[in-house]
Amino acid sequence: MPICSRNGCKKDFEEGTSEPCIHHPGAPVFHEGLKSWSCCQDVNKPVTDFDDFLKIPGCSTADQHDANAAPVEAVKSTPNTSLHMTETPDGKEVYGSSKQTRTASQDAVIAPTPVIQEEDDPSVPVSPGTRCRRKGCGVAFVSDALNRSEDGEGSVCMYHPLPPLFREGSKGYLCCKRKVLEFEEFLKIEGCTKGRHVFTPKVSDITTEEKVSCRIDHYQTVDKVHVSVFAKAVDKDKSNIAFEASQVSIDLYLPQSKRFSRKLDLFGPIDPTLSTYSVLGSKVELHLHKQDTRSWTVLEKPTQSLGNISLTFGVGGRTGTIGGKEVVLDGSNKARG
Repeated sequence: MPICSRNGCKKDFEEGTSEPCIHHPGAPVFHEGLKSWSCCQDVNKPVTDFDDFLKIPGCSTADQHDANAAPVEAVKSTPNTSLHMTETPDGKEVYGSSKQTRTASQDAVIAPTPVIQEEDDPSVPVSPGTRCRRKGCGVAFVSDALNRSEDGEGSVCMYHPLPPLFREGSKGYLCCKRKVLEFEEFLKIEGCTKGRHVFTPKVSDITTEEKVSCRIDHYQTVDKVHVSVFAKAVDKDKSNIAFEASQVSIDLYLPQSKRFSRKLDLFGPIDPTLSTYSVLGSKVELHLHKQDTRSWTVLEKPTQSLGNISLTFGVGGRTGTIGGKEVVLDGSNKARG
């Protein structure tokens, strides 16, 4: 079957059918490590991971698929003059718009983090048409005899074991030398490593899971406490954060079978229904909605006395926020007033 050539779609389809095609009519935009589409940058936030970029849903619909659609040229951004994001060693994201001068250390090649290779689980049935998960392969599954057996005609997988690399307009993979300029040509770069297809990856043995710790920072406003958990490349689908009136449970799955789990016994009560969180490229942000406007001395409930500590930020008396123009009262004082 032919494959739709529109960006964001790339689905198999039968000729003559009128199945709608959901795609990106714009061009891919790669700048300072961020990846997005020019047609929906205001709707879909730029991402850092290439796999997440490929998962950004299409923003336009055509009446039918097209195997011969003209490729859209990638947007070439002016280097070092527009908004950029850098990350400090302690995990903080810094944004700036001034022109930068590159140094020799910035141009140095950074050794890639070791990647754990997935293995296919032959005991799990695969539907015909399922594509190999390895980068650069994309072979569609036909049958176990053809694609999974040792001597199967279509069992050899040519793939890229390391992540993509986008730098100064060129596009390629860390595992091989070939580099191209056009995004469509990048998608066609042949795999450089021979192996077996991965249609359904084996589930990792939980005994090999490594418990790790992550740095947590917070700040507060009158009605909210904003918490940042600095953890990179969190698996959004497997991770979970549960809000309770006096507690938050954090369970984050990280690359290379690492996991961060922690329960926060909060200093004050929150409204679980109004509290939210968001998973970003280098951290997870929690937005805790206070049940009252009193200030939190610390994030977590202390196990011992904090001594003579007082804050004049929405406490129970007739006091206002420092520098504020209005008095901020809690619920009991509002009723009394």
